[in-house]
Amino acid sequence: MHSKHSKRLLRIPAIAIAVTGLLLSACSTRGGGHDAAASSPSGSRSGAAAPSATGSGSGSGTATGPLRPLPTATPANLAPYYHQKLAWRDCGASGFQCAVMKVPLDYAHPVPADAVKLAVARKKATGPGKRLGSLLVNPGGPGGSAIDYLQYAALGYPAAVTSRYDMVGVDPRGVSRSTPVECLSDKQMDAYSAVDTTPDNAAEISALAAADKSFAAGCEKRSAALLRHVSTIDSARDMDVLRALLGDQKLTYVGKSYGTFLGATYAGLFPQRVGRLVLDGAMDPSVSALEGSRAQAGGFEVAFAAFAKDCVKRADCPLGTSSASDAGTRLDALFKSLDAHPLPTGGSRKLTEALGTTGVIAAMYDQEAWPTLRTALASAEKGDGDPLLKLSDSYYERDASGKYSNLMYANAAVNCLDLPPALTSPAEVSRVLPSFLAASPHFGRTLAWSSLVCGYWPVRSTGHAERIEAKGAAPILVVGTTRDPATPYAWAVSLAHQLSSGRLLTYVGDGHTAYGRGSACIDSAVNAYLLSGTLPAPSTRCT
Repeated sequence: MHSKHSKRLLRIPAIAIAVTGLLLSACSTRGGGHDAAASSPSGSRSGAAAPSATGSGSGSGTATGPLRPLPTATPANLAPYYHQKLAWRDCGASGFQCAVMKVPLDYAHPVPADAVKLAVARKKATGPGKRLGSLLVNPGGPGGSAIDYLQYAALGYPAAVTSRYDMVGVDPRGVSRSTPVECLSDKQMDAYSAVDTTPDNAAEISALAAADKSFAAGCEKRSAALLRHVSTIDSARDMDVLRALLGDQKLTYVGKSYGTFLGATYAGLFPQRVGRLVLDGAMDPSVSALEGSRAQAGGFEVAFAAFAKDCVKRADCPLGTSSASDAGTRLDALFKSLDAHPLPTGGSRKLTEALGTTGVIAAMYDQEAWPTLRTALASAEKGDGDPLLKLSDSYYERDASGKYSNLMYANAAVNCLDLPPALTSPAEVSRVLPSFLAASPHFGRTLAWSSLVCGYWPVRSTGHAERIEAKGAAPILVVGTTRDPATPYAWAVSLAHQLSSGRLLTYVGDGHTAYGRGSACIDSAVNAYLLSGTLPAPSTRCT
């Protein structure tokens, strides 16, 4: 799922966010390099569609493909990037080193003066045992900071893996410490995130469209040049430059959520350079933006059903104790109440329906957040919107001082470039709304209207839905969770089948992504693959 107006963000597991307080402050490209806030006015729109599909206009259409590989020889005009030297330095957290790498703004026309600077961090293998190379990690988004996530992965992944690999993260172009996409001020983002995404009349529809258009205009005003060069293909090519600079003949990689699309794209472009790739919480690159949004709506409905089933068994469940169906009815009543009467939060902001919905959805990513959601819903029932607002803020990466990360800006920029918009007008939203409500009675309306965002984007999309086969690649491990809210299990099944060397590993359970999150069965299977290349048996299911 994604930002409030384009629920296509595929989020980082909450457990990862909790450890990013280490903050590698010295690892940043800010203050130098390509100026992302280049020229070019014009206002249109913002948002983000699904990072894996196609279709024109309304997002209809079928996948093309498969994605074709690039030539194996490095073009002469890219040699300076592939042969640069990384200057590693300590970067503020024990054992971590940082560096800055340069990549072309435009791979078709590389100009040294326009180079984009990317922030890279690593934690070297601790031993014992022979070093196996570098393990690149990405948490998803698009827009999630891989450097923040690295701090979790390097310390939280099984020691059997971190002792043998140099753990590495690079913030993709447009993201966080790398040359970032910027769009709104923090106060503008506060207003944007609170706008009603379930409009009931023409005035509310106009307000939603105006907010999206202002978001897009802000992105173009502040980041015009960069907006045209933040596609997933661009970032996959950047990863290959980093692979070379790290001295690895092949890429070893763990990608979560959207990071699976990034990893699969790499495999499609560079199949001969695939080492051991783990794609966890997989996306399906062959579905359209519209199909993807609708499927994700269904995923959140499945996740809420699991939450409600658990909640009603508890005496203190704020949604009642009779049935999961009744719990859903009471959640709808809360949303309706917030729409009419936003709740106070003890501060200047009120909890609107949009923020309340985002807070609930945020807790769907990890069942460990369910107790927090129960508490927040109970507080809302008593007239206090602050706990639910805090859940929403965590989703948007808004800190206690009111400052936002650039997660949502990068998310919109990447998604809207990767795919044609799912929907381009309020009339189209109205046409597809029944299908969204059928997929998700509780969240379908929000996700349908949120799918309109890329219809106003100022830069035309360059990508489209296509199967990724990566013929000739080494075996690739795809991990899917049966009740994953953000990346439905069917997507993992599809990706594993598309990849010529794909192998599916299934986690029967709740939450978004599976590796490194408590399942001994999943961890042991992934560890065996990363350490020795041994794949789990076909049809392996972990519970």
